[in-house]
Amino acid sequence: MTAIKKADFIDSVESALQYISYYHPKDFIDSLFQAYQLEQNPAAKDAMAQMLINSRMCAEGKRPICQDTGIVTVFVKIGMDVTWESDLTVQEMVDEGVRRAYQNRDNPLRASIVKNPIGPRVNTKDNTPAVVHVEMVVGDKVDITVAAKGGGSENKSKFVMLNPNDSIVDWVLKTVPTMGAGWCPPGMLGLGIGGTAEKAMVMAKESLMDPIDIQALKQKGAETPVEKLRVELHEKVNQLGIGAQGLGGLTTVLDIKIKDCPTHAASLPVAMIPNCAATRHAHFVLDGSGPSFVQAPSLDDWPVITQESSEQVKQVNLDNISQAEIESWKPGDTLLLSGKILTGRDAAHKKIKDLLDSGEGLPSNVDFEGRFIYYVGPVDPVGDEVVGPAGPTTSTRMDKYSEMMLNNKSEGGLGLMGMIGKAERGEIALASIKKNKAVYLMAVGGAAYLVSKAIKQSRVVAFEELGMEAIYEFEVKDMPVTVAVDTLGDSVHKTGPEIWKVKIQQAN
Repeated sequence: MTAIKKADFIDSVESALQYISYYHPKDFIDSLFQAYQLEQNPAAKDAMAQMLINSRMCAEGKRPICQDTGIVTVFVKIGMDVTWESDLTVQEMVDEGVRRAYQNRDNPLRASIVKNPIGPRVNTKDNTPAVVHVEMVVGDKVDITVAAKGGGSENKSKFVMLNPNDSIVDWVLKTVPTMGAGWCPPGMLGLGIGGTAEKAMVMAKESLMDPIDIQALKQKGAETPVEKLRVELHEKVNQLGIGAQGLGGLTTVLDIKIKDCPTHAASLPVAMIPNCAATRHAHFVLDGSGPSFVQAPSLDDWPVITQESSEQVKQVNLDNISQAEIESWKPGDTLLLSGKILTGRDAAHKKIKDLLDSGEGLPSNVDFEGRFIYYVGPVDPVGDEVVGPAGPTTSTRMDKYSEMMLNNKSEGGLGLMGMIGKAERGEIALASIKKNKAVYLMAVGGAAYLVSKAIKQSRVVAFEELGMEAIYEFEVKDMPVTVAVDTLGDSVHKTGPEIWKVKIQQAN
């Protein structure tokens, strides 16, 4: 019988979570770099360059790949011959490892978990509890896989109960375009097929822990039904032309992963969960000899990439910007922003609305008129950092506040000039942008540490009690963004994939 000590389990979970916060898996880096080299759309290629540069910076600096350091999911496979030297349950040991990892002084991770999902949604402050799946298996060891999944990609999870003879391929190809770019492609799609509804979802999530090997599979030749489905979906999803960050391009998915199991004769449950540009997972085994630590990779595993400056890049001074200037911008333009911007995301927008509805109004020092807002919840800074990793959050969640934020003060709005976030905007936001001749700019999801280096000053101006969701004022210097929606309401997230879908079809 193997005895697993409480301290060994907790230490190993803590170490693995710190590890995955700043080290991408090597297979992901290799696959993303290959896609970068093949990409023909300059905007998508630049987005992947930022992801790769950010990844290397995080590996060197041991800081989070993404500001959304995720909800922790842990798969624990316990050998039947294992005994425990612990006064805690497996769930409690995992949570203690999470607590220590997320409160690490050298590399604090953002606590994003709120209790009482139907309200009040109060942050637990330490990112616990984790989601733990326990399975009893043959043997005398404990096999553990830890993952941290960001909300932007988790929110795009899909499930359907198909009829037994329905086409899985047709459902996937119909569904992926509806997911938008909030899951920060290119990444992986994990499918769980069979079992029951909850079993399919767990299989889909667990499939994302497998290594990227689609190119090796193609070279070998697909043999089983699952292998053939993986290859077919990989080719056909990429033919949709969605591309990196939804800008249009050759690579939308780096791999398709599938797990399946027997199901009822009348059923065909299918779950699909995307993994984003911040793919984070690690695997280790406890055998009773002590804690298990994942070996650090070599920095030689990362390609050295530099962003190429272009004559088309426009320098923008946000402290002295005119309506005429923003009306000159076109979808797909690359800008380097300098000056002061305000921040705000879900909780801040809700509080703003509540204050306006109550008649109390905003604090006297908060004025959005003629300014830009950045949808972000940064990681706490360490050392001499102004702010920790500070990449964009998914903008569509703020769509319902567009009228309130963009309308002129004479119409009861706040007079915002522009917004910065990631992914596409919905029809409500597009209509409001067009009506108010505002703009929406896109920062790259998956480049949080890189973006943070453009932030030269930071201060909280309101709602400090909201933590990472407070309103900050950032002073930025050369912050890279792409014009996603211009003042006419034209969106690159609509035109880009349409153009590249046609180009890919013509090339084939």
